[in-house]
Amino acid sequence: MTWRCAVLDDYQDIARSMADWSVLAGEVDVRTLRRPFGSEDEVVAAIGDCEIVVAMRERTPFPASLLARLPRLRLLVTSGMRNAAIDLEAAARHGVTVCGTASNTEPPVELTWALILGLARHLVTESTAMRAGGPWQSTLGADLHGRTLGLLGLGKIGTRVARIGQAFGMKVTAWSRNLTAERAAEAGVRLAATKEELLETSDFVSVHLVLSDRTRGLLGADELRRMRPTAHLVNTSRAAIVDQPALLRALRENWIAGAGLDVFDQEPLPAGHPLRTLPNVLALPHLGYVTRRNYEGYFQQAVEDITAFLAGSPIRELD
Repeated sequence: MTWRCAVLDDYQDIARSMADWSVLAGEVDVRTLRRPFGSEDEVVAAIGDCEIVVAMRERTPFPASLLARLPRLRLLVTSGMRNAAIDLEAAARHGVTVCGTASNTEPPVELTWALILGLARHLVTESTAMRAGGPWQSTLGADLHGRTLGLLGLGKIGTRVARIGQAFGMKVTAWSRNLTAERAAEAGVRLAATKEELLETSDFVSVHLVLSDRTRGLLGADELRRMRPTAHLVNTSRAAIVDQPALLRALRENWIAGAGLDVFDQEPLPAGHPLRTLPNVLALPHLGYVTRRNYEGYFQQAVEDITAFLAGSPIRELD
């Protein structure tokens, strides 16, 4: 039997160059798909004949309704060891093994700081003016030294972001529902008494929480209004943690100075979406995890996951 494998959402057409897929030759027929799907019907039409699927992060969701329409599917591999877009209980009911890969935390940390620095020093505005022969110096940058960085979440990524903020001479505070003063102190960070206090006292607020029922919509209109009009919001975590209509209003009405965004409620973001053009938004196309080292790890370990599954001993299973 030749197994059929689809590698999904390979936007840059690089999956095959990131790993040695030849080890599967003769046993697995691998095809890569570059374009995002517009509906479940499109997904079924594209991969309904496949026993193996390799998914890139959460680009293509696998809810129970879709899994029920993929009776041939036996192995679903996702990059990373957490994927909220896969219904694991439904996968188990349908006999689908779900495996993951390692994912490095450094790339999203680095991108978070690219956004913070880009916002603080108006890098896109100034660079665009330089290229167009425009005015020489048109903005005043926001200082980082001595300012306050507020972190919503102090896990692996948040802790690394905090260290860099401290290196810039920033005061760093953090808050999450489960964060303790002891854990904050270990990272050299002050624990904000409440979410509201963090928002009211921070010059930059950066989101580093896992999306869950408790964090969905955590920042709504009331919370955004508590931020300083000179403050910036950065989100490299998940879009749904911030209420998107409220964020749009906050940016349009200048409740806050601006936002650095790498995640959106719809991806790819539609061409006419206002977040693409608002002057106080620095938006990126979800690049947080898109680095060579991460991609090599994703696809090399995806090949390992497939090889182990075919040998009858799946590895890195999600539960």
